Amino acid sequence: MAVCLLITFQPPALAAVNAGFNPQQLLVDALEWVKGLGPAGAIAFIGIYIVATVAFLPGSVLTLGAGVLFGVVQGSLVVFVGATVGATLAFLVGRYLARGWVAKKIEGNQNFAAIDKAVGKEGFKIVTLLRLSPIFPFNILNYGLGVTNVSLKDYFFGSVGMIPGTVMYVYLGSLAGNLATLGAGEAPSNPTVTWAIRIIGLIATVAVTVVVTRIARKALAEAVPETKETESVSS
Repeated sequence: MAVCLLITFQPPALAAVNAGFNPQQLLVDALEWVKGLGPAGAIAFIGIYIVATVAFLPGSVLTLGAGVLFGVVQGSLVVFVGATVGATLAFLVGRYLARGWVAKKIEGNQNFAAIDKAVGKEGFKIVTLLRLSPIFPFNILNYGLGVTNVSLKDYFFGSVGMIPGTVMYVYLGSLAGNLATLGAGEAPSNPTVTWAIRIIGLIATVAVTVVVTRIARKALAEAVPETKETESVSS
């Protein structure tokens, strides 16, 4: 249900990707540049991650690259900071600067009202579960949630849902050993980590579906009596 809501629009940057632009190589080149900066590389990496998130570029390359450049602990930290700040900026763009455009793209979606009401009532829980679920694209969520009733506070703190996936993907990146692997399009793998990501994602997907459905049904039950009462008064 939520998938239908959030994959119905395509930002300009993504359209450029589909037109032949190769963002993966661009980001790998950026990682090579960061590698040569020494201690200042972490700050530069965070800045690049923020820009990439707002520009709708694939963050997976940067997340894996963080594992190569900084190791699991520092890599997870810089990715989380960059992703959180970038996601918040994208959310604000979707809410204030591009709200009309985003709203038009999802206009007419029958599931939008239910999800909108759900995040309005239990924003932190819904956003956290959405972040945990791999079937809800990170960049699309940033803009899509911007036109819902979720508060900025709930949206921001819901970013904690990114932590498990961030740590696991940074760890996978650390297995690569070098950036050339990422540039060749080869994703390092570890069966245990891969299955852990799948299981966590599945649980989160089921959970968010159940929660949204429950809230939607409750809202409908509350709205029906109000509608009948209004009709009675009008007659």
